[in-house]
Amino acid sequence: MDINTALKEIMTIDGALGVALVDYETGMCLGSMGGGDGLDMELAAAASTEVVRAKAQTLVALGMDDQVEDMLISLQRQYHILRGLPSRENPAFLYLILDRERANLALARHHLRRIGNELVI
Repeated sequence: MDINTALKEIMTIDGALGVALVDYETGMCLGSMGGGDGLDMELAAAASTEVVRAKAQTLVALGMDDQVEDMLISLQRQYHILRGLPSRENPAFLYLILDRERANLALARHHLRRIGNELVI
């Protein structure tokens, strides 16, 4: 599945407000959809790269031979899911913002995992 198709499919998830595909090494947004009304997906994606990096560094510091599958940040009105993509030559992650009142978190995570596994960068 190509990037554009994947992003479109993610935006069909109930409660989806915005999604971005982010290069882990540079923090650059490789593609995004949604956002608006004060929700700058490119800025949010770049800033979230630091969160993902910090957790990865923590795992190394703890000597854990593991990697982050996904991360959830719960806000009062939104869920932010950062989903690492399977090992690739160019590490990247999906960043999905959901409206907390409309989203089913378990289903959103399931769909994000499936789409991430089918995504070809």
